[in-house]
Amino acid sequence: MTHDVISGGQSIHAPDNLKKLLQSILQQALTVNDGKVADYIPALAEVKSDYCALTVATLDGKVTSVGDASTPFSIQSISKIFGLMLAMERMGDSLWERVQMEPSGQPFNSIVQLEWERGIPRNPMINAGAILVSDVLVSHYSASKSAVLSMVRGLCNRDTVGVDSRVHESEKDHGARNAALAYLMKSFGNIESDVEEVLDHYFWQCALTMSTEDLARSFAFLANRGKCPRSGKQITSHRDAQRINALLSTSGMYDQSGQFAFTVGLPAKSGVGGGIVAIVPDYGVIAAWSPPLNSFGNSARGMAMIRNLANQLGLSVY
Repeated sequence: MTHDVISGGQSIHAPDNLKKLLQSILQQALTVNDGKVADYIPALAEVKSDYCALTVATLDGKVTSVGDASTPFSIQSISKIFGLMLAMERMGDSLWERVQMEPSGQPFNSIVQLEWERGIPRNPMINAGAILVSDVLVSHYSASKSAVLSMVRGLCNRDTVGVDSRVHESEKDHGARNAALAYLMKSFGNIESDVEEVLDHYFWQCALTMSTEDLARSFAFLANRGKCPRSGKQITSHRDAQRINALLSTSGMYDQSGQFAFTVGLPAKSGVGGGIVAIVPDYGVIAAWSPPLNSFGNSARGMAMIRNLANQLGLSVY
């Protein structure tokens, strides 16, 4: 049984038993055997491939989860949203003079594109753009890591959220390509702080560990015009929430962003730790986790779960 919920002018077919639906979707996803756990960072390669979780957090405060939804994992590139929020707040529109808002059409760690475009990253969701954002944070906050961690803990209402120090060190030890991106931007005058300090912040941020329940709660403000539905606090302006969602729609799923928009129709961000968050404006947030990645660096099972749920409930914003 389902009943219709009006969200943002569209009708969402809300099931009477959401947990039962999520359980069915998770069981279907477990039959997906595509993908490979990220291994270019040794600490990520050690994560078991059979983890699988799905959480829906709605704006009325309900959190419905199945699978390993309380297990923390390395959120990796999902953390780019947190950094971007702080940078937008601190720099305003001048941020967009240093990073663009266009889809890249290239791999997320492309050096060639950055050289062509004279050190101006295409968007804040690719690695070069997130490193540029890290430079903004290091330049404008006396303790940039503390600023990010405090914000994240407040958003998900959990003071124990932290960073996996092994992943952080592993990132630094195997971060030569990201260092190349940073030094290339520095050569064009688009990195202001010490490169090593910027990279350390970037690698630390990627090593944040959260569960799907943490993620779903923390991004609820993006589904609610920038306001946290739990606390009532305005986290970002309505305009900035719209802009972040627009960037997620065009660039949040790496080179698969167009396909995701076509088949799912939600602003979303993935990370190579196997996590994906998808924003459903005026309804809530979907968070999925399963470590094996497809060839684009997105969780194969996570994609399948979110696509299945979005199609069954009619969640596409288009």
